[in-house]
Amino acid sequence: MNFSRQIIISLTSFGASEVRRHGQCWFVELCRAAGADGVEIRGELLQGHAQELDELAGVVRQAGLSCVYSCPDMLWESSGLLNRHALEQSLASAAILNAPVLKMSIGHFARASSDTLGVLKQILARQNVRMLVENDQTAGAGALDALQRFFGAADAYGLDLGMTFDMGNWHWVGECPMQAAEVFSNRVRYIHCKGVQRQPLRWAAVPLAESSAPWRAILRALPGDPPRAIEYPLIGDDLLTVTRAAIDDLRNLEKSS
Repeated sequence: MNFSRQIIISLTSFGASEVRRHGQCWFVELCRAAGADGVEIRGELLQGHAQELDELAGVVRQAGLSCVYSCPDMLWESSGLLNRHALEQSLASAAILNAPVLKMSIGHFARASSDTLGVLKQILARQNVRMLVENDQTAGAGALDALQRFFGAADAYGLDLGMTFDMGNWHWVGECPMQAAEVFSNRVRYIHCKGVQRQPLRWAAVPLAESSAPWRAILRALPGDPPRAIEYPLIGDDLLTVTRAAIDDLRNLEKSS
């Protein structure tokens, strides 16, 4: 399935408690019925039973959807060492899911961590899964300078790593998403569409149409082909209608941008 220009639903959009109550298979079916092109399966929402990944793979395949696997573990531990166990486990999970894309954050990558990039390159060379690095909500793995240092080091090792560009997360680390889009545009392979509003004590994720950030300008600064994922709260008594409307809204918002 062509991964370009798709509308993906990150299953965290439905809320952790709801996804754990119904299971990710249930939400995959809902996303199919709502007209999504794909789903982002979340490692932190797996329930841990033996056949869960196989069941999810079957449901995704039957639904005819593309799949991204998101691993909550960081690539580098607080010690600066490559988290090889988490990396290999997440790659194996992505392979079971037939997910062509694995999304992770860099975690605690430091200058001394550069020595482990060769190991990462060797591991990824044996896989048919593409690794994408996401800007998260931490200074060490979500700030512009931290990611620039990482990608610079990765380039020096000949590592061709693309980026998951989360439009909203930049606000959590005090960065300008427009500046980030200008810096990382050529690396972006997948976009998390997340509007933001400032609340008294924190930032909150909201639909793009309610965002206080210039989301249209941000999208225009990014490549047009990468898939867009909805990653903001989808809540309501009729989740199918809510999800279908969110998908239609994103498609229509893009057309009008």
